[in-house]
Formats: sequence, structure tokens, C-alpha cells
Amino acid sequence: MNIFSRIAAALAVAAMTLANAGQSHATAFAAWQVANVPFGDTLNVRKYPSGTSQKQAAYPNGTVLQMTGKCTGGINLLDLAHHSYWQQKQKIRHRWCQVWHDPAQNGQFVTGWVYGKYITRFQ
Repeated sequence: MNIFSRIAAALAVAAMTLANAGQSHATAFAAWQVANVPFGDTLNVRKYPSGTSQKQAAYPNGTVLQMTGKCTGGINLLDLAHHSYWQQKQKIRHRWCQVWHDPAQNGQFVTGWVYGKYITRFQ
């Protein structure tokens, strides 16, 4: 598959994912970054929102992630923009949040889940 076909396929999947996410937030991803991971460690992205789920990838502190906005417990990252930094951290610190990423770096984007304690809004 050539690069243009891969890009078109990734955009089509992204559009379908966003369309299914709900109309109020169907146009943008939320940019958050990996933070507060202990020195020498990485944040695991899991297939499902569970620490025992299959690991898809791992990212170090400072990595900017494309978040779908969806978190467990009905939290939506896109709705937290008007909250203070501290309030945002409190709302997601014990939640799993969905990320849109390319773990194999081959143009095959998938959703995965990260633990909210280790992400912060990208400034």
C-alpha cells in the first residue's frame, strides 16, 4: 500500500471514529502529554482500560498524545478545558483515557487507553 493510500485510510478511520464519538466534539482531538512517569519508566498504552490489558506501546514523559477525549466514568477531556489545571488532574487521575496512536509507526492508527494519573493537558 503506498503512502497516499495509508494516509487516506487513516483519515477515513479517524473520521469514522470521530463521527461515532458524538457530534459536539466531532472535529478535534485533545492534545495531552505524558507527565509524572517515574524516571527511567514509560507510560504504557493498553488495548482496554485496565492495567492487565495487552500493552500496545509505551511513551516517555513529554510525549504529546492525541486523545479522543473519552475517559472512563463518562469524563470527556474536551469538556475540561474551562477547568483549572488542578481540577483537570483531579477529575482524571483515577480514570483511563482513550488515545489515538500508531504503535507500530506504520500508518495503522488504533485506539488505546492510558491511565489519567500520567497525562496532563498540553500547553
